[in-house]
Amino acid sequence: MLTIYPEKQTERDNYKLLIGSILPRPIAFITTLSAEGVLNAAPYSYFNIVSADPPMLSVSVQRKNGVRKDTSRNIMETGSFVVHISDEDYIEAINLTAANLPPDESEVDLTQLTAIPSAKIKVPGIAEAKIRMECTLEQSLALGGNPSSPACDLIIGRIVCFHIAEELYESGRIDAQLLKPVSRLAGNNYSRLGEIFSIYRPN
Repeated sequence: MLTIYPEKQTERDNYKLLIGSILPRPIAFITTLSAEGVLNAAPYSYFNIVSADPPMLSVSVQRKNGVRKDTSRNIMETGSFVVHISDEDYIEAINLTAANLPPDESEVDLTQLTAIPSAKIKVPGIAEAKIRMECTLEQSLALGGNPSSPACDLIIGRIVCFHIAEELYESGRIDAQLLKPVSRLAGNNYSRLGEIFSIYRPN
């Protein structure tokens, strides 16, 4: 068993250990609007559930040299965003949106994805997603790095509306096999859902 101390490694070395260990990671495909009305879209795999009452989720958006990415900056400025669950049917298009574009260009324009109005917020969603969640900003925390140059923004979003494809939904539950979610591994690798097995929790 190797023992490795984070402070004795570079940030990149720690990153490789994290993304190679904490997996598979669900991918949040997030749309935001800039103050100028440009529709931004990008995938993030530092993503998970926070609570069910109220329904909240979290996403960590890394900064570059202390500078916020378009996604986190737009969320801070407008207070809303849409989280889509990435699935096999449109993962190639999602990957295209990871390109580094200037803030005045929309990643959606690089793809064949279709913007669709939201029900409760101004930020459009993406029609091709089988699940999308309209969110408002609950809280954000600047973390890591140093006080003058944080490493990331941890964003907590409150879900104000769910949109779920009818074929996935039955008696309040979602059919994971029909959803066909895609998750992130390390490097250029992704994973499909794979085999499902059950283990019953003790009382």
